[in-house]
Amino acid sequence: MADPASGARHSMALVLESEPGVTPATPTFTPVRHNSTSLGLTKEAVESGELKANRQKGRTRHGNRQVSGDISSELSFGGAFHQMLEAVLCGTWQTDTPVAGTDQLRAGVARRTFTIERLFADLGIYLRYRGCEFNTWSLTVSPNAIVTTTFGVVGVDMNDPEQAAITGANYDPVTTTEAFDSFTGAITEGGDEIGIVTELSLSLENGINPLFAVGNKTAVSKSIGQSKMTGSLSVFFESEALYQKFLSEQASSIGFALSDGTNLYTVDLGNVNYTAGQPDVSGAGEVTLPLSFTAEEVVGEDSQITMTRGAV
Repeated sequence: MADPASGARHSMALVLESEPGVTPATPTFTPVRHNSTSLGLTKEAVESGELKANRQKGRTRHGNRQVSGDISSELSFGGAFHQMLEAVLCGTWQTDTPVAGTDQLRAGVARRTFTIERLFADLGIYLRYRGCEFNTWSLTVSPNAIVTTTFGVVGVDMNDPEQAAITGANYDPVTTTEAFDSFTGAITEGGDEIGIVTELSLSLENGINPLFAVGNKTAVSKSIGQSKMTGSLSVFFESEALYQKFLSEQASSIGFALSDGTNLYTVDLGNVNYTAGQPDVSGAGEVTLPLSFTAEEVVGEDSQITMTRGAV
């Protein structure tokens, strides 16, 4: 029996497609640092409804096929993360904005597709997924923990497994930046620094759906919906101030910075609406107040989120 594939020998990389669903002839792949992935090909099952006297069912056929799954990582600065954040927000990094040495990213309407390659190095097997868009994004900042992020992918199709890299392909070096943690940086609420946060999470959905037509087992196109960002902010319940913002439907803002000591991401949600909150008590310990929120468009910015990248 041959040894099974080991996750310790698994790697991922992506390359931007100039034509959706078509891998560049001589691609330059950017490695994707990750902890786990469920990216794969799925097929719909098409079942026969034929009736037989022996009660046996007719043959099940393979129907529509598509690529989907998640890529989960510890967030770090640079490399594929810059491309993935740009793609999932459908925006474009604006160089030297708002000041020299700092780049700014907001949600927009620019769609990008990628070929994503998975390599099982111990088996020498390459799996390549084409026409991939980043549909969802989540981010979690918790005390005493590495900042984690997950990108959800929707793609068109997968090539047959291959035993070699694409002829003429190049691979950028893997970045060596440290993963962000919850110790470095700061969180603000309503413009003021807040030190009672027990967890902050964000979730973005683009509503990308594959569209199928007669005569094609793969999607002929993909539709996209609204850019919807929600999240949660959990704090120690020490006053009624934040709770009152939920009760009175008072608009607020949330901002936070993530630093590895050299590089910096900042995230600003300038128009936040708290949609749920309840200081439940489950025992004799401290009471926390979990607040759900929706991040809405900031007037004049055409985006509910502004990200910046640069040096500390």
